[in-house]
Amino acid sequence: MQKTTCVRALLAGLLFSGSVWAGKLAIVIDDFGYRPKEENAVLQMPPAISVAVLPNAPHARAMAEKAHQSGHEVLIHLPMAPLSKQPLEKDTLRPNMSSAEIDRIVREAVNKVPHAVGLNNHMGSAMTSSLFGMQKVMQSLAGYQLYFLDSMTIGSSQSVTAAQGTGVTVLKRRVFLDDSQNEAEIRKQFTRAVNLAQRDGSAIAIGHPHPATVRVLQQMLPTLPAGVVLVRPSQLLNEPVRPDRRPPAATQSANPPPRPAVKPAGAGRQCRSSRPLMPVADRRALEVLTDSMRDSHFAQSLRQRIFPR
Repeated sequence: MQKTTCVRALLAGLLFSGSVWAGKLAIVIDDFGYRPKEENAVLQMPPAISVAVLPNAPHARAMAEKAHQSGHEVLIHLPMAPLSKQPLEKDTLRPNMSSAEIDRIVREAVNKVPHAVGLNNHMGSAMTSSLFGMQKVMQSLAGYQLYFLDSMTIGSSQSVTAAQGTGVTVLKRRVFLDDSQNEAEIRKQFTRAVNLAQRDGSAIAIGHPHPATVRVLQQMLPTLPAGVVLVRPSQLLNEPVRPDRRPPAATQSANPPPRPAVKPAGAGRQCRSSRPLMPVADRRALEVLTDSMRDSHFAQSLRQRIFPR
C-alpha cells in the first residue's frame, strides 16, 4: 500500500511539473467576417484557436456568434490608420480623432461583434505609434473590460505606455504566420512560434483565413510537441514577466564578444561577474534540477524502498 502511494505521488509530481513548465501558444486568426468558407474551417479547429472579427464585415455578427457557440474566444479586429497610403475600412481610428469619435467607434464595434473579450488592431502603424491617439483608445476600452492585443505592426508601438492607469491589459503578438502565403513559409513561422513558446513560456501568433494558412494549421496543430499547449489569449493576461525573455535569435549578434574571465574570489569576498549572467532556458533548468534530484541520496533511498532488489 505504501509503495503504491509513493508511486502515485511521484507520478503526480511529474504531471504537475509538466503542466507548470509547458509552453503556452495562443493563435489568433484575424479578418473574420469576409470568408465564411475558410472561417468555418477555422472554427472546426481546437476551441483554443481564437478569432478576431472586423466589425463592419458583412458576416461579422454571424461569425462572432458561431465562433462563440463553438467555444472560440472572440476579439474585435478594429481598423486603425497605417503609415502607408491605402484605402481604409469604414470607421478606421486615426490619431487626430476626438475622444468622443473614438468612443463612438469602439461602442459600435462592441455592439457589432458580440461576445468579444478583447480587441486587436487591423493595420494601425500610424495609430499605435501615437501615444496621444492610443491614450484615447485605452480610455475608451477601459469601460468595456476588454484586453488589447497589439498586433505589433510597428516596433515603436505606444500601447503599453498608453494603457498605464486605465486598467487595460496589453498583450503583444510575437509571430505573423502568413506574411507570405507560401505554405513552406507558413510552416516555418508556425515552428518559430512553437519554439518561442517553449523558450519563453508563452507566445502569440497571428494569422489570417487564407486557404494556405488553413491547410498548414490543419496539418501542424495535431503535431504540437507534448511540451506546448494551445491557450486563448485571455489565459495569458496574468502571465508573470519571465526573467529569460529575450529578443528572437535573429536580432542578436551572431558573434557576441567573448565574456571576460572572472578572477578567483579572495577569502571573505563576494565573487561578482563583470557582466550579467546569461539566463538559463526553462527546459535546461528543469533538466538540471531533475538530474540533481534523481542522483540525490534521498532519491536513491526512495527507489530502494519502492523497488527493493
